[in-house]
Amino acid sequence: MTPEITSFIIIFIFLVIIFSSFVSVKQGTIVVITVFGKYRRILTPGLNFKIPFIESIYSKISIQNRSVELEFQAVTFDQANVYFKAMLLYSVLDQQEETIKNVAFKFVDDRNLMQALIRTVEGSIRAFVATKRQSEVLILRRDIVEHVKEQLDVILEGWGYHLQDLQLNDITFDDVIMKSMSQVVASNNLKAAAENEGQALLITKTKAAEAEGNAIKISAEADRQASQLRGQGVALFREEVAKGMSVAAKEMKDANMDTSVILFTMWTESIKHFAEHSQGNVIFLDGSTENMQKTMKEMMALNLLHDDKVKK
Repeated sequence: MTPEITSFIIIFIFLVIIFSSFVSVKQGTIVVITVFGKYRRILTPGLNFKIPFIESIYSKISIQNRSVELEFQAVTFDQANVYFKAMLLYSVLDQQEETIKNVAFKFVDDRNLMQALIRTVEGSIRAFVATKRQSEVLILRRDIVEHVKEQLDVILEGWGYHLQDLQLNDITFDDVIMKSMSQVVASNNLKAAAENEGQALLITKTKAAEAEGNAIKISAEADRQASQLRGQGVALFREEVAKGMSVAAKEMKDANMDTSVILFTMWTESIKHFAEHSQGNVIFLDGSTENMQKTMKEMMALNLLHDDKVKK
């Protein structure tokens, strides 16, 4: 072997030793180091140094959250089959050395860990459901999750893990039970719809009655005000007529004329007004001398009564 080849081999071995002395650990990962099969220490994320050919990497442990989906069956107290679909979220408890040792050496590999974890969750849920009736399972979803967490936290901490969350995504029963539940729900929906329709009809009728009552009240108030205004109008008309008659009678009296003439004239004007504005076709008047004298006396008495009121 030539000196050049020997030098090349030495350099190559030296480089291998140098490069194998450095270990790069990814973020979110912890590396477990052993010496001749015995635990030695852990390496944190970043560039680390290890003794070549003496220290070796036993395992790389992820400290990130991990999830697993579960599907299993349980039986209730009244012998009903319940089918669960769940999602389990867990992670390494912390980055302390003792915790990492538990994670690294408690199980042979991740497959055995997952099998133990799944069976523990299923067993906890089955034990809880076995004490409940089929009708109670759906409303106890939160209680089931809390029960599993309480039972599992202590066990997982001994393995170096922590249960982050457990979600029961789906809970179903046998087809016969599901159909029966659907019929009950449909019946309840129909009953609720009928009750809502009845309440809506009652509200509609009540509102209509209130509206009709308000309309009647408004109409009655309008009629009352109209009647009052008509009465006031008639009173004002009579007052103005009396004033006009009084003024005319006074002027004729000052002129030494008989006041009965103006009364007769106003009476004939009234008859003319009736004829022009009346909706009828015939006006019946007593044109006898006695009746005309009677009417004139009444009008004169009305005029005298108005004068007395004015003087007072």
